[in-house]
Amino acid sequence: MNFSKLDMQMLQTISDMNGIPKGAVNIRLNGEAVLRNSSPNIKITSKTDKPGMNVEIRPGTRNETVHVPVVLTQSGLNDKVYNTFIVGEDADVVIIAGCGIHNEAHANSRHDGIHDIIVKKGARLLYTEKHYGQGEGAGKRILNPTTVVTVEDGAYCEMELVQIKGVDDTIRNTEAVIHKKGNLRIVEKLLTQGDQNAVSDIKIVIEGKGGTAQVLSRSVAQEHSMQSFHAALTGKTECFGHVECDAIIMGNAVIRSIPELHAENAEAVLTHEAAIGKIAGEQLIKLMSLGLTEEEAVNTILDGFLK
Repeated sequence: MNFSKLDMQMLQTISDMNGIPKGAVNIRLNGEAVLRNSSPNIKITSKTDKPGMNVEIRPGTRNETVHVPVVLTQSGLNDKVYNTFIVGEDADVVIIAGCGIHNEAHANSRHDGIHDIIVKKGARLLYTEKHYGQGEGAGKRILNPTTVVTVEDGAYCEMELVQIKGVDDTIRNTEAVIHKKGNLRIVEKLLTQGDQNAVSDIKIVIEGKGGTAQVLSRSVAQEHSMQSFHAALTGKTECFGHVECDAIIMGNAVIRSIPELHAENAEAVLTHEAAIGKIAGEQLIKLMSLGLTEEEAVNTILDGFLK
């Protein structure tokens, strides 16, 4: 397949974001897999019934990374893909996903990624997903990820979900089921600007005794953008869960934060915190006293908050 200059630029952007090395990798460009490599311990195959892939990681695999970036440069494209990741028992791996959209035209460009992640007994997974949009066209850049996670007995899954900038509309759905002594940690970071809109809906059910779940949301809404964060945590047995949402609001932005707890057992310990506020004046003054302009001071605070 021949890549245009724009395609190469977007591929390079994704590469810079994720540091794509040799090994297990699948690059999807404008609805097609253009580069795919498996490794001895990680097998990547195409689905036979719908667009997407299966990523199977052998039990006991250690210190390996799977890169699965998506790039859209074709305006007006509605790309939908279904991916299944199976992390074998006692494996300890990293999966790095991401989507970059470049849209210079009037038609909307959209990517819907539906991911099914199964972390088998005793396995450990670090899953990172970064979204980015760019382009001066009037067409929107739309990203709608849906992620369904199963954390089996004694497994650990950490998810870092990041929307960097340039995404006009996003609906992020994350569902998880945690089994006996399983552990799930979700860190979500969102930045919206202009008239952008972001909705995040997280539903976690702790079914197994001794299971734990932690959701940490950090978001910044600027100008006229809108954000809605909803996290529902259900404890069905002896377990621990915590939801924490911190947001900075600027300009005429709007933020809604809705933590929801469901305890269905007397031994379930579930907690939540939520805070929305503006940048503290004393922080700006302190940084400006060190020689920064007001804009530089604001950017420094926001970078630190979303780091």
